Amino acid sequence: MEEQNAHNRFKVPLPLPQERASPDVSGETEGEVKGEVPDNMKKKVNQKYTELHTTTNFSFLQGASHPEEMVQQAAALGYTAIAITDRNTLAGIVRAHAAARASGIRIIVGCRLDLLDGASLLAYPTNIQAYSQLSNLLTLGNRRAEKGDCHLYKADVYKYAAGIQFIVLPPGELNAQFEFDPSFTNTLAEYKNVFQDDLYIAASRKYQGDDGKYLFQLAKLAAQLQIPLVATNDVHYHEPQRRQLQDVLTCIREKCTIYTAGFLLHPNAERFLKPAEEMSRLFRQYPEAIANTQRIVETCTFSLDELKYEYPEEITTEGRTPQEELTHLAWQGAKERYVGALSEKTIAAINYELKFIKEMNYAAYFLTVYDIVRYAREQKILCQGRGSAANSTVC
Repeated sequence: MEEQNAHNRFKVPLPLPQERASPDVSGETEGEVKGEVPDNMKKKVNQKYTELHTTTNFSFLQGASHPEEMVQQAAALGYTAIAITDRNTLAGIVRAHAAARASGIRIIVGCRLDLLDGASLLAYPTNIQAYSQLSNLLTLGNRRAEKGDCHLYKADVYKYAAGIQFIVLPPGELNAQFEFDPSFTNTLAEYKNVFQDDLYIAASRKYQGDDGKYLFQLAKLAAQLQIPLVATNDVHYHEPQRRQLQDVLTCIREKCTIYTAGFLLHPNAERFLKPAEEMSRLFRQYPEAIANTQRIVETCTFSLDELKYEYPEEITTEGRTPQEELTHLAWQGAKERYVGALSEKTIAAINYELKFIKEMNYAAYFLTVYDIVRYAREQKILCQGRGSAANSTVC
């Protein structure tokens, strides 16, 4: 009996599984097992956060959610903005933009640049000129490669970098010495030298047990090179339930099965869009990383609403604008077509049509059609117009 009592005396009740702390995985420390936030941290937890690293299904066989789903989930979580950063493409931002307008939030236009000779970069144009630069850069990379690939180098990015904010993506693991490889450190120093204050470095939790060491080394390196940290969750799907679909996409991409995929799959289901409060909690030791997301949002004011179709410039005579040239040709043609004085009805029709063409900025198009018809008649080629424009008095 005494032996049994002695045995019971040394029994220590284990905590229930849901109460066990996982300091490195969740960022929790002793005394915060259930996620309570100390009073001195509450102000930091309430900081605004914007997810700047999202991969949608427009990154072929990489992302498991549509851009619209990312935007709608962001709006549901109370986000005021979200970035779309698919791999070497801007293809997903149009649908995201439409969804954002319907949801009442803002899209930060961006993409991920995977380079052949350097660390990957997230790129965000700050204005319409920078958007044009980024588009030209992607066109350059796409023209070099087969369909589905994009071959870009550091020198290409440097050439088109004006007006673009960059976030460099560090390696996912430290080396055997718990440090970043010198090759990455050298590349990071080079990026800093070129991009100056337009460069940030992404800080993401890997949820694999060594996040504390990883983020400490990352912050240390960032401080040495004076590169601000930016928190991201490297989002690949809008909700945790999509993790299974993401695994299937990985298997299709890698030509394997779920049973043989192994480490090719994401090690956990954490790559979903998290609430801003949760991201602030996870990075409460690095509050500047949360705050810097807003710096980028405030800098990147470009919107797809600024884009409009720009018709090619037309050749005019005597320094006239396209509208002035069309007006000149319209009245000249009216005198040639109608015998004698023009009727009030014809004059009113021409004036009305010229006014409408000016309002719609269609003058250059009418001049193009005029050149085609004139050349066809000179060459005795039969031509015929169709539609309301062709039947107008001006035509």
